Amino acid sequence: MVDVTNKQTMVRTAVATGKISVNQEVYQAIEHGTVEKGDVLGVAATAGIMAAKKTSELISMCHILSLSNCRIQFERDSEKREIYCTCTVKTAAKTGVEMEALTGVSIALLTIYDMCKALDKHMVIEEIYLLNKTGGKTDFNYSESHKNEK
Repeated sequence: MVDVTNKQTMVRTAVATGKISVNQEVYQAIEHGTVEKGDVLGVAATAGIMAAKKTSELISMCHILSLSNCRIQFERDSEKREIYCTCTVKTAAKTGVEMEALTGVSIALLTIYDMCKALDKHMVIEEIYLLNKTGGKTDFNYSESHKNEK
């Protein structure tokens, strides 16, 4: 574990994203609220928030952080049958919340998979990555860091 004793407490944010691709049956079931296990996106949002709060219990070298905010949002693309998840986390601490945002997205998407696996065993979770972070020594923005690669 990194010693953050001498670091300054400051407001830190992180935003992570990812997606899950599903078949038409799953997409429609989520859209119409007919998945047997319940409200898929509502349960997934709750699971993502709970996971972000417990990141230090899941990832051994993470610091225990008190989160001041955590939000899970979903966007759907009916043509591609994809559900995009974004997790935004905020705290005032001596270390960042990147792992909490990434954990929130991961668990939210895994929850969708779990709730829908009876309908589709070929769902694909992919493209989980950090969009941006603020606070600490350096800020990070995925779009800015990848401008020259395209």
